[in-house]
Amino acid sequence: MTTQTAALPAEAQGKLPRQIPYIIGNEACERFSFYGMRNILVPFLISSMLLAYLPEGAQRDTAAKDVFHTFVIGVYFFPLLGGWLADRYFGKYNTILWFSLIYCAGHACLALFESHATGFYTGLFLIALGSGGIKPLVVSFCGDQFDQSNKDKAKVVFDAFYWIINFGSFFASLLAPLFLRHFGPAVAFGIPGVLMLIATIIFWLGRRNYVNVPPSGSDPHAFFEVVKTALRTQVQEQGRPGLAVAVAGLAIAVGSLLLWSLHAIGLLSWWPESFGFVITACLALGVVIALGGIGTSMQLERARGAHPDAAVDGVRAVLRILIVFALVTPFWSLFDQKASTWIIQGREMVIPHDVSWWPSFLIQDAAQMQALNPMLVMLLIPFNNLVLYPALRRLGYQPTALRRMGWGIAISGVSWIVAGALQLWIDDGTQVSLAWQTLPYALLTFGEVLVSATALEFAYSQAPQAMKGVIMAFWYLTSTFGSLWVLLTNASVRNEAVVSHIASTGLSENAFLMFFFAGFAFLAAAAFALYARTYPMQDNYRTA
Repeated sequence: MTTQTAALPAEAQGKLPRQIPYIIGNEACERFSFYGMRNILVPFLISSMLLAYLPEGAQRDTAAKDVFHTFVIGVYFFPLLGGWLADRYFGKYNTILWFSLIYCAGHACLALFESHATGFYTGLFLIALGSGGIKPLVVSFCGDQFDQSNKDKAKVVFDAFYWIINFGSFFASLLAPLFLRHFGPAVAFGIPGVLMLIATIIFWLGRRNYVNVPPSGSDPHAFFEVVKTALRTQVQEQGRPGLAVAVAGLAIAVGSLLLWSLHAIGLLSWWPESFGFVITACLALGVVIALGGIGTSMQLERARGAHPDAAVDGVRAVLRILIVFALVTPFWSLFDQKASTWIIQGREMVIPHDVSWWPSFLIQDAAQMQALNPMLVMLLIPFNNLVLYPALRRLGYQPTALRRMGWGIAISGVSWIVAGALQLWIDDGTQVSLAWQTLPYALLTFGEVLVSATALEFAYSQAPQAMKGVIMAFWYLTSTFGSLWVLLTNASVRNEAVVSHIASTGLSENAFLMFFFAGFAFLAAAAFALYARTYPMQDNYRTA
């Protein structure tokens, strides 16, 4: 395994690096393993012994959703750890390999401990740690394999990379529910574990061919170094109001965790029972980021001189992007519930085996409807780029990155209006065909393509080169906070006053929450549109 890009002989220039198939093969198997276990987690929990202490129905459904979204929070939090270890100490290859082994151990726990709560939840933690740890690294490791001689091949590989992610997700979403239905949880969770082991072996087999860029180590002008300088610098007769705001955020975060700890050991009774460690820790992190960002913005100019102007301007760009990301988090609260709330709804619907056009030989479970998402992604991206966006431009409407993201959030809200309407139909006692879920899935996936794919392009263009890694870490946190909103909502419906209010509307709890999340998305889309009007666009693509 080489440690830097060596000069290539003339006859080798422009060729596809021979190590790329190892990375693509690894990604295909890893994505099947992840989505295979993720997409059967909620239906398994609802019917498992792990939640047998709860009566069947709403309580068990809510508990299953809580476990699922807690898991998602972990998956999108641990990229911070993986990226930091790779950049500072171990490099991408070693970090990916070690976290992949942790990932395999997690899958083994799920297969072996299907009826043992401690073993099963340990497995979920290990998968969250392993999957999250490698998440920010594989794509950038793939990019490290290219240099100036063959950079024209990189776009082809990245297109193949994105396609293989959806390919693995499609077949995992289609097949894993069948494995659970026909062979039981040990096999259903074991097969993704075998795929993850194969993914790790494939990655390891390419070890002698990889270009391994050494870890960068400590950077004196990194994001957090500039932030620390800005907050600590004293200006005569001006005080440090930004530092006070940032310290207040840290104090609130530490205080919240302390109160939770006192409640956990029985020394505090008034702390909300439903606010467990995960909710408390995520809220604490959110307060630190929000008030730390505000405080830094107030004093950022004080870092000039101690750091290059480019580094200071880069931090300013990151802080502006963070506001955009914060307004995107409601989208993820809707999107990730397709693997929880929508599966639960689908279990109340009727699979239309009696109609000739329904593929009864294949679609036998509501969880399989999730396969629509990756299939539609593969169709919508070329449709948008080749048909929709050019047509809008001809009509005089420029589909800028911010406009696409704002519309994506709003369209996700429309998908939940449709899901809510289906729920009303179900609540009326009507037998509703599962085929109707195709419509909200299509709308939600359209929103995803407008938000997710566009956000990566937007963040890359807005952040200077030295800050792109920080931006990716914050981008993954948007999914963490999206699932936090779901946990908070689930916690609120355990409150008697909230339950009474829902009952007074004449809606079922499920229908009410669907319309609530739709409204949440519309509110976020409106706020996003207002902020987008004043956002100062940058162009930080590197020069040729």
